[in-house]
Amino acid sequence: MKLTQLSLFLENKPAHLRKPCSVLAQAGINILTLSLADTQQFGILRLIVRDWEKAKKALEEAGCVVKTTEVVAVEVDDKPGGLDELLGHIEKASLNIEYMYAFTFGREDKAIMIFRFEDPDAAVAALQTQGVNVVGSVELYDRSQR
Repeated sequence: MKLTQLSLFLENKPAHLRKPCSVLAQAGINILTLSLADTQQFGILRLIVRDWEKAKKALEEAGCVVKTTEVVAVEVDDKPGGLDELLGHIEKASLNIEYMYAFTFGREDKAIMIFRFEDPDAAVAALQTQGVNVVGSVELYDRSQR
């Protein structure tokens, strides 16, 4: 029920974001979703791809420093208050969110959010106990083909 996310540190300079994107394009790897956070001197590019092992290898061979992290994909009602309701479940379970970002697609009345929790296994168990739909990689990747 967890996904493997790739994280890359990039210098905060013109054209530095393009390198990992070009490497993945040349390797035939599609980026399903991403997040870019920056400071004045560097940025962190977080990526979800279907074949993270192949992507990691290609990026490392191109000289990128790549870290893998487990994240959790969660369905949220795509309506006003949907995220608030989900955050209520997270608060009730006393889960700490390190960061989050939206997946690039959803389905009908549901959106997908990616969460990095301090303890991903505990988060999955706690959310499922509360009836929250934690989306596994197979389901998530299948949805991205539609």
